[in-house]
Amino acid sequence: MDDNTRIHAERIRVAFQQVPAAVVVTLVNAGLMTVVLMAVEPDRRLYAWLGVTVLVAVGRMFLWWAYRHAASRDRPWSLASMGGACAAGLLWGGGSVLLLPEQETYQMLWVFLIGGMCAGAATLHYAHLPTALAFIGPAGLPLAIRFALDGSARRAAAAAMIVVFLAALAVTARRSSWYFGDTLRLRLDLEATRVRLLTEMEEHRVTEASLRQAQKMEAVGQLTGGIAHDFNNLLSVVLGSLDLLRKRLPPDDPRAAELLGNALQGAERGSALTHRLLAFGRRQLLRPTVVDLPDLVRGMTALLSSSAGAGVRIAMRFPADLPPVEVDANQLELALLNLVVNARDAMPEGGEVTIGAHEAPAAERNLAGLAPGAYVVLQVMDRGMGMDEATLNQAMEPFFTTKAVGKGTGLGLSMVHGLAAQSGGQLRLRSTLGVGTTAELWLRRAARRVGPARSVLVVDADPQRLADTAAMLEDLGHTVIEAGSGPEALALLQAGARVDCAITADAMPGMTGAALAAALQRCRPGLPVVLTMDGADLPETGDADIPRLVKPFGRDALARAIEPQCDRF
Repeated sequence: MDDNTRIHAERIRVAFQQVPAAVVVTLVNAGLMTVVLMAVEPDRRLYAWLGVTVLVAVGRMFLWWAYRHAASRDRPWSLASMGGACAAGLLWGGGSVLLLPEQETYQMLWVFLIGGMCAGAATLHYAHLPTALAFIGPAGLPLAIRFALDGSARRAAAAAMIVVFLAALAVTARRSSWYFGDTLRLRLDLEATRVRLLTEMEEHRVTEASLRQAQKMEAVGQLTGGIAHDFNNLLSVVLGSLDLLRKRLPPDDPRAAELLGNALQGAERGSALTHRLLAFGRRQLLRPTVVDLPDLVRGMTALLSSSAGAGVRIAMRFPADLPPVEVDANQLELALLNLVVNARDAMPEGGEVTIGAHEAPAAERNLAGLAPGAYVVLQVMDRGMGMDEATLNQAMEPFFTTKAVGKGTGLGLSMVHGLAAQSGGQLRLRSTLGVGTTAELWLRRAARRVGPARSVLVVDADPQRLADTAAMLEDLGHTVIEAGSGPEALALLQAGARVDCAITADAMPGMTGAALAAALQRCRPGLPVVLTMDGADLPETGDADIPRLVKPFGRDALARAIEPQCDRF
């Protein structure tokens, strides 16, 4: 409903609100006038006029009652208000003409009474100008016309004075109606401003809370990742030493072998724990590829169903045109499994877990911590116990769990959070106690390859690997430029060779792949570079943002690694 409609409805409401007062004044004045005139000049028509006045008053009260109980209060009620006022005005105007006494003293009584009734109508119906005019005109003009037709100069002057008085009342009623509308419009504007301000304050509060939570998780993640990194180094020494010790144990000492086995098992469990902490701290090595979510989830159907148990049904809802995402497929499978297991634990009586996805631009949602761009949201929804606000705020913190002792480590959601953040996305949780929980994994939409084949610079000191990589790229439809060393690759680029992307081995004599990548990007800023590596460990240099492809790799893995990089250049 717009402001004009609301103002019009309020005018009608105020007009009907004044009906009881107008009816009481009408009946009292009509009764008094009848008594006075019957005492001076008895006329039975006065009783008839009084009876009709009572009937009109009853009719106006019925309209007032109907309006109060009406489901809709639109424009017909404006006509009803005007009709009731007009009927009352005609009774006064007609009565003054038909029942005007011969004595001038009582004629002036009619004049003053009708003038007072018209002034009262202008005051009572100040909000709705048509209702006020519907009474003023029919009540005052008949008497003015009667005086004007009398023929005497004195009566003509009286008629003129009545018309001027009615005009003044009409102008006053118009100004009052205008002030009412202007004041009401200002009040509506202030209310709209108040609502908008409250909404913006709430949005600001939510954004501020999200930012504080993100900063807290970032700080906790850095601390956890640093501790886990150092602890992982210590465990590597422990595991290596235990392996060496196992080879030196005497074969006839089963008790020592059992103790050593327990030590190895504990160290391996500690290693698995540090890997989870590294995932939360975003220090794990990810191998992002282009992933089709429906295919990945459907490929996990058997695993998800067995993990959920017999009492939980897995439902999948994916749109037909869902774009792919860029993420580490293996880590995403582990994250999805964690979310499904959490959903299962939230429904001890069984139920349904719904896995779905949809595309959503972050810029439209104004989500704190997400860069603007195109995202795909993977959702896992359950109808379980849900969480209160305090639990929800702590759910992603490492080692926080609501499960019984020994039932969980409290690292499942932390791992999912770390994967999402390291992949350029975000994990968001929505939950209502007693209703259920929705986990949203925001993942960057993969770039779709368009246009002609790309020109790819391949650099490798091993001639056989160089030839194999070039052959796979040519089979993918790309144009290949080969270089056997870093300096040769730089020379080709400086000579003006058209290169859309470069793929280089990391371990090369003379110039490493990381050093070559930095030199190539200095020569041509923004040039995408992919490193091929023999190991899966993160390098100690500051080049962790460079995409990496672990050897050995096949044609499909090469395509998944190279095409998103080419599309960005």
